[in-house]
Amino acid sequence: MFSFIEKKANLKIKGEIFKDIYQLGDDGIPQFKTYLAGEWVFSDEWSPIRSPIDLSIIAKIPKLDKNHIEKALDTIYRYGRWDIRNTPGFKRLNILEKAAELLERYAEDISNTLVLDAGKTFLSAKAEVQASIDRLKAAELDVKNIQGEYIPGDWSEETTETEAIIRREPVGIVLLITPFNYPLFDTINKLTYSILAGNAIIVKPASADPISVLLLARILELAGMPKRSFALFTLPGSMMNAIVSDRRISAISLTGSTDTGYKVLKSAGIKQFIMELGGGDPAIVLSDADIKWAAQRIARGIYSYSGQRCDAIKLIISEEQVYERIKGELVEELKKVKVGDPREKGVDLGPLIDPSSADEMMNALNEALSKGGKILAGGNRFNKTYVEPTLIEIPKDRIKEILLYNREIFAPIALITSAKSVEEAVDLANGRVYGLDAAIFGRDLVKIRYAIRHLEVGAIYINDYPRHGIGYYPFGGRKDSGIGREGIGYSIEYITSSKSIIYNYKGTGVWEYL
Repeated sequence: MFSFIEKKANLKIKGEIFKDIYQLGDDGIPQFKTYLAGEWVFSDEWSPIRSPIDLSIIAKIPKLDKNHIEKALDTIYRYGRWDIRNTPGFKRLNILEKAAELLERYAEDISNTLVLDAGKTFLSAKAEVQASIDRLKAAELDVKNIQGEYIPGDWSEETTETEAIIRREPVGIVLLITPFNYPLFDTINKLTYSILAGNAIIVKPASADPISVLLLARILELAGMPKRSFALFTLPGSMMNAIVSDRRISAISLTGSTDTGYKVLKSAGIKQFIMELGGGDPAIVLSDADIKWAAQRIARGIYSYSGQRCDAIKLIISEEQVYERIKGELVEELKKVKVGDPREKGVDLGPLIDPSSADEMMNALNEALSKGGKILAGGNRFNKTYVEPTLIEIPKDRIKEILLYNREIFAPIALITSAKSVEEAVDLANGRVYGLDAAIFGRDLVKIRYAIRHLEVGAIYINDYPRHGIGYYPFGGRKDSGIGREGIGYSIEYITSSKSIIYNYKGTGVWEYL
């Protein structure tokens, strides 16, 4: 079922606090400034932002040059990293709390922006804004991981009559590289733990949908963030090599594709990294699973935000005893999904971010069909950016040849196959280069425990589909799916550094050991 509103996408921002960060061009399209270490700036060149809804231009953002970048980076390095570090911790927490208040007040503008530039449904957009507010409000839970340690020296003859404290300090400047699929939340998640620890930040938003992040920069400024301690670099990814390799940047927090992760690692040099990369998760259905429940949750895991999630389900492996049942139930669930314009009420699945993403999905689908695949549900494309949630059956003896098995396709498409046992299912799941999450549906604790022990992933969801939420539980991948962990309290170690301070009291009589 496909539905589309014949009405041009048009960005309108109501909030008074945003009126100074954009102007209307001669064509009536908003032209945004970006924030660079204390000032809002235009540039001589513009990058158009197209809505995936109808591919119309809804905004223009500055295309920064090297002079803009160098000036901002120099300011942050010389002054900004010390401004934020010299801001007491309770004040940094207050900044984040104030940002949460402002985000809540202007939620309508930001939700509407996410619908238009990211193609989210209103329900999905509102959920992302709420998750962002919740993450800011949860910042105080990160604080416990910023504390240090005390080490007595009398457990070694060499260090007797000494003691040490271990401080946890900010690294300086953290570069935040954020993806198009959760442009607001991923930025807020990364800046929360980075700022709370006392770091200055540079944000590189996704080129496809940066507008919500520009609005967030204004909110952060009004919340009291030290003006020289943050910047927003509106640049295409092709211009990022010089920035990621700059020695003034001490840590990089990246959410993006595995290919992007490899490029950053090759260019960056010696830094600290936290990277949540490619995924596309497997779901294993055991013979004693609640089939209707499993089908509902797996279907949701396939089509939520058009499958454009690192934790989307891309592979379903069912034990043979229930294979036909889960297959049939999944097909019925996917048939219920309403595809269309996300501005229309009742739409479940909006557009992909751009036409090339739809091209990639259809090419992968055709490749699977050429190697013995069979379409069970979906398979159609509408207009340039809309596709149906699609399920393809693949014989297990051919599945490892399939592009959809070997590469993450950012779209609502998944493979399904059978396995003789949980051991075979785990082997098929582990055969992919990714290891972000996995889902297991069933009740047999022995089988579930086997899968938990042997699956090479960062998180396992029992009787539910993978979703990272606000990071209450840590998430992050193994193998090609990333480095480190994101989540409340768990990211602090990647954007801070420990410093050992050793006090020598030998011969002073402070201690009188036997």
